[in-house]
Amino acid sequence: MKISKQAASLVRPNQFKVLKLDSGIDSSPTSVGTFCSNSGSIRKLLFEEITKLDDALNMFDEMTQRQPLPSVVKFTRLLQAVTKMEHYSCSIDLFKQMVAIGVPVDVYTTTIVIKCFCQMSCTNEAYGFKRGVVPNVITFSMLLSGLILEDRILEVERLFKKLIREELCEPDVVVYNTMIKGICKFGSNNTYIGLLRLMDERGCKPNVFTYSTIIDSLCKDKMVDDALKLFNEMTLHKGILPNVVTYSSLIRGLCNLGRWDEVCKMLKEMEEKRIYPNAVTFSTLLNGLVIEDRIFEVERLFKKLIREEICEPNVVMYSIMIKGLCKFSNNDAAIDLLRLMDERGCKPNVFTYSTIIDSLCKDSMVDDALKLFNEMILDKGILPNVVNYSSLISGLCKLGCWDEVSKMLGEMEDEGISLDVPIFNILVDSFCKEGIVEDAEAVMNIMVKRGNDPDVVTYTSLLYRYCKNINITKAMHMFDEITEKVWNRM
Repeated sequence: MKISKQAASLVRPNQFKVLKLDSGIDSSPTSVGTFCSNSGSIRKLLFEEITKLDDALNMFDEMTQRQPLPSVVKFTRLLQAVTKMEHYSCSIDLFKQMVAIGVPVDVYTTTIVIKCFCQMSCTNEAYGFKRGVVPNVITFSMLLSGLILEDRILEVERLFKKLIREELCEPDVVVYNTMIKGICKFGSNNTYIGLLRLMDERGCKPNVFTYSTIIDSLCKDKMVDDALKLFNEMTLHKGILPNVVTYSSLIRGLCNLGRWDEVCKMLKEMEEKRIYPNAVTFSTLLNGLVIEDRIFEVERLFKKLIREEICEPNVVMYSIMIKGLCKFSNNDAAIDLLRLMDERGCKPNVFTYSTIIDSLCKDSMVDDALKLFNEMILDKGILPNVVNYSSLISGLCKLGCWDEVSKMLGEMEDEGISLDVPIFNILVDSFCKEGIVEDAEAVMNIMVKRGNDPDVVTYTSLLYRYCKNINITKAMHMFDEITEKVWNRM
């Protein structure tokens, strides 16, 4: 089935960028000529992409005041522009105004509105949205995407089967890809392989996106050998050329299993096929090397990327490097890398700072950690999270800085960040180590009142202190409490 550019533009570009689409109604000479004759500003709508909502709304007002009204094609293009900006609610409002002034909407316009409802997780509204037009394959693709977005996988399967059973439309590669992407989200390996085979049976050719999605899912499930078989099927039997996404998924899967010889083979294949690794590929390699503690190779690769201008490192790559350096308590080098990010215009995120702060606290360099914490908030405008506070509270507790701990807990309250189980455990353990059992018990009581169940770490800290204090009665009472909870959960 041929798909017009007008219809195809409704499909999310990050999902289906590999499709080659044919021209459609909006690019015909008549449409263009008529459109361009209306005005210079409307000409802008056709030839220049609108990227600001105010410009789009002004354009809409101008179009609605014209007599006769511009065609539905032109209104649809404007609706597409607003939807592309992710102003979904606004797109729906504009559609309602179009209907109110008598613009005869068509299936393409309706499909845009359905997409908006789906992106807003309002698939029920999208599902019942009918205005006298027959839904096409694009419409059904949007509905399936919406149901997947809401994790309604059983309804996804029902709708897909209904399309085939009642011959509502013949699923095309976009619909199959939508289905496969949704099923991969839930890790149902047999189902998406079954869908791939169904495509063959019904004469629908899979593309690189189809195979790449399944290969990526298999690699995430550590089924790398199955992924490699599918890769060979794609390249050798189907004649489909892999892309950087396909290779990056396989490289990640192989890195996670420590199969470095095969990783090198994949990289060589990419070079031979002139498929250039991207930031994701290099991030995967760096992370794989960090996991295996191959820090010198990590540093060599990272420096080579910058020196030879192979790939400008992004925040993910810097954060992986910093994680690797902190793993070996190389805090100075990690901070140097943080400064390099600034020099090269790469903004650090909360994870970047959290990694260094945690490493400094573990090395009892809490003053340095606090300086970095303040830099993160005051200079960079990055909001702290529970992980930052957990690291700092742990470091301060080890040093017995209880006033600072109290201040940190107050800051968390002010920021609306709830104490989680790990932070309660840090406090309980710290009080136990200081021999202040009453305070440890008080913290656990607060923990329970706030709806946080004590875990094995909480109980272990208290049991150890009870036994050390030769308080066997309390130890036995707590042991009975733990046993009862375990039985109740069985």
